[in-house]
Order: sequence, then C-alpha cells, then structure tokens
Amino acid sequence: MNKEEIIKKAEKYIEQLHQHDTTGHDFNHILRVRHHALDIAQFEEVDVFVVELASLLHDAVDKKLFKDTTTAWEQLNLWMNDVQISSDIQEEITHILKFMSFNGGKNNGKLTSLAGKIVQDADRIDALGAIGIARTFQYAGHFKEPMHISTYKARDLTTLEQHQYHDEPNTAINHFYEKLLLLKDMMNTERGKQIAQERHAYMENFLEQFYKEWDITKKTN
Repeated sequence: MNKEEIIKKAEKYIEQLHQHDTTGHDFNHILRVRHHALDIAQFEEVDVFVVELASLLHDAVDKKLFKDTTTAWEQLNLWMNDVQISSDIQEEITHILKFMSFNGGKNNGKLTSLAGKIVQDADRIDALGAIGIARTFQYAGHFKEPMHISTYKARDLTTLEQHQYHDEPNTAINHFYEKLLLLKDMMNTERGKQIAQERHAYMENFLEQFYKEWDITKKTN
C-alpha cells in the first residue's frame, strides 16, 4: 500500500473514531492539526509522510478521550499492521503518540522525534487563539466544569499526581493558566513560535476582557 493510500485510510479511520467527540478533539481538530503540521514541515528537513500520519493519529490513544487506553493502543496497532506501515515508522508513530501530550508538563524533554515535535507544535497551536478559547470551554462543559470560580486557584500541574489532575475541582479559566498560557514558550520550531505568539496575545486580550465582564455586577452595585 503506498503512502497516499495509507493517508486516505488514516483519514477514514480517525474520522470514524472521533465522529461523536464533544470535547474539542473532533475530526475538525485533527484536520487543523494536520494543516498546521504540514505548514511547519515546509521549513524543516523531515519526513512529511510521518508528520502527516502522526497528525492524523495523534489523538487515537489519548487518555483524556479513551478510558481504556490499552484497547485503544491495540486497535491502533492492528490498524497500522493492516495498512502495512513499516515497523520503523510504527515505532516512530508510537513514540510520538506516547510523549507529545502536555501531560501537566511531565512530558517535557521526552519527545525526541523531529516529526513529533512538529506535530506537537501543531497540536498546541490549535489550543491557542480563538479556536483554543472555544475548545477550552467546550472541554470544560463536556466534563461539567464551571467557567470560573474566583476561589479556585490555578495549580502547578507538575506537582500533581494523575488522579489529582482529573479528580480535583477545576474551571475553564484555570486551564489558561495551568496550560494554555505556557505553550508559547514551549514551542519547538521557529514557525510554531511565530504562530503561537499572535494567538497567545489574543488569549491574553480575551482574559482581560473576560474579567471586566465577569466583575460587572461588583462595579454597578
């Protein structure tokens, strides 16, 4: 099976896998990540096939989306074998998917693949700007988290155990401080940094306006 055929099959596989997603990790998110990854890849010496394939598959085993990640990995490995992806590319894809997520900052330095770093930048770009804001509130709503509670302080996720990250009460606004506003300085590529800078500024402006509108009752009473 040639590379073009594999990519087309990957599109169909992922579209079906994410067709009912309401967390902000739907098929359109996947397509945007691919778009950004291929854009960044133009400026790097990298295997574009691996970049595109990893972009399409990057959420296929995400523990935020799949409670049974063992089964998710088994299904992905079966699919990769079925479309006859070579063992070396399977190994690189596996490495990328294991270590590209933010994971509370605990994956810093673990991702060694250039293709993976490009996909990581692309995924993080889609967590920034207007789309990032919209996805944040969609994600919070899906998991029944409130928009904002002033007494809920942002946490340093690097100090938390996995169960604390998911089980402790949190808000959509805290997510900006715990993750999103940190991403600009965590980009791997120059192209990624350039795009992230503009989107980061947009989010800062949003937060400034959000607090003005949130506290409006205190100013009028």
